[in-house]
Amino acid sequence: MKKLPIGIQTFSEIIKNNYIYIDKTDIALNLIETYKYAFLSRPRRFGKSLFLDTLKNIFQGNKEFFKGLYIYDKWDFKKYPVITISWAGSSFANMALLEEKAKEELKENQKKLGVECDMNLSPFGCFNELIQKVYEKYQMPVVVLIDEYDKPILNVVENLDQAKKHREFIKGFYEVLKDNDEYLKFVFLTGVSKFSKASIFSGLNMISDISLSPKYGNICGYTQNDIETSFKPYLEGVDLKKFKNYYNGYNFLKDPVYNPFDTLQFIENNFLYDNYWFESGTPTFLIKLIEQNNYFLPKLSNVVVGKELLASFDIESINLEVLLYQSGYLTIESVKEKRRGGFEYKLKLPNIEVKQSFNDILIDFLTNQKTEKYQFQDDLYDAIVDGKLELFQKVLKSIFASIPYNNYTNNNISKAEGFYASVVYVYLQSLGFDIIGEDVTNKGRIDLTIKLSDKIYIIEFKVGKDDALSQIKKKKYHEKYQNGNKDIYLIGINFDEKEKNVSKFEWERLYF
Repeated sequence: MKKLPIGIQTFSEIIKNNYIYIDKTDIALNLIETYKYAFLSRPRRFGKSLFLDTLKNIFQGNKEFFKGLYIYDKWDFKKYPVITISWAGSSFANMALLEEKAKEELKENQKKLGVECDMNLSPFGCFNELIQKVYEKYQMPVVVLIDEYDKPILNVVENLDQAKKHREFIKGFYEVLKDNDEYLKFVFLTGVSKFSKASIFSGLNMISDISLSPKYGNICGYTQNDIETSFKPYLEGVDLKKFKNYYNGYNFLKDPVYNPFDTLQFIENNFLYDNYWFESGTPTFLIKLIEQNNYFLPKLSNVVVGKELLASFDIESINLEVLLYQSGYLTIESVKEKRRGGFEYKLKLPNIEVKQSFNDILIDFLTNQKTEKYQFQDDLYDAIVDGKLELFQKVLKSIFASIPYNNYTNNNISKAEGFYASVVYVYLQSLGFDIIGEDVTNKGRIDLTIKLSDKIYIIEFKVGKDDALSQIKKKKYHEKYQNGNKDIYLIGINFDEKEKNVSKFEWERLYF
């Protein structure tokens, strides 16, 4: 069997050293024959850099590397000069480091392409001169490939003033491309986020964003067919349904895909289910946004946004849900055409890995229960799966009794009315259950619905003395699910704001 390309993003190394490679050259061919300027947004560790390096080898005319791949006999493999710029490898803590990194990348390209530019010029001037001198030397239009185009901004996005400075620098840097259109063959940018046209992309108004184009939905990631064919020998003995539930589920409007990093790490670690992708980067900034906005966390299981919102954001007004999508913590569940025109996108947490790991982080943030949470999770899982409502009540009381007083005084979100529902939600979501927050019915919204294979839980939360269970029954929330041949549990939970715990827990079971 071929070797696993763990941590390898260089196409030529994968081919020459007999690593497994999932052929994306059919997508690459369509891309380069369709566009001159293109942009792709995908979450981190999804294979963007490898795809970009594949494009580099295509344009450099390295035909021998593509034998047996789709593009081999369908492209002329002319040799074009290629400028590659990667913003990886720097903290970008200030403008000096950003400018230094830009100059390093420009120097490296001069060395590689055998041209010299005036390094006393600004990075913009040097980039401009580099493109034109490369064109003059090779008498061929130039290909420009830019990886992690947004990293200089994202690394400082918590510091708005610094982020604005970096944005203006990057915007000016990319405007050089527009000014050199006559010298360019193809330009491709990749990144995690898509900034609005009013910011970075105002200087690149000719660029085509392929991030939400179904044609390129599988441009990164492994499909189920890849798993069941190319990776079949590597996954012998693995329960593929469990593997799919744990790591599949990312959707970019074509096939649901696996994160390559997870897949390779799972095989390398002898089929150990672990949160490989999540643990490779902690979403600290997202947690801060949740706190700043007093975000009602159950909404994360039922997010609906428009295409224009999904496609971009501004650093001055960052939308948490859009950032969660672009970062990979939410993905597209379904698309609906609106009656008045346009589309709306329903988002979801993609798989068990993200449900567990992201909500574990939220549990730590909301409750500061870094060790005792594991016993609470075990007991909650048993209570929900086995229908043990007395145990459910007991665990909830223990959870809230164990939240340190400091967490209520030092945490803005804990002062919001939705805090109690948010704590319950993140605990249940961390167990991988199918959960709907603010579940819409024809009579109103269910606070929380838990869907299992054999039972449904309908939960209403109240702070104070209003009867939570009575509301469920009065509005007949159960009618939405009564034809599913499942037992339905109606649960009303009241919280006392003074005692900061469950004050009343009532439930009924309906048989169907």
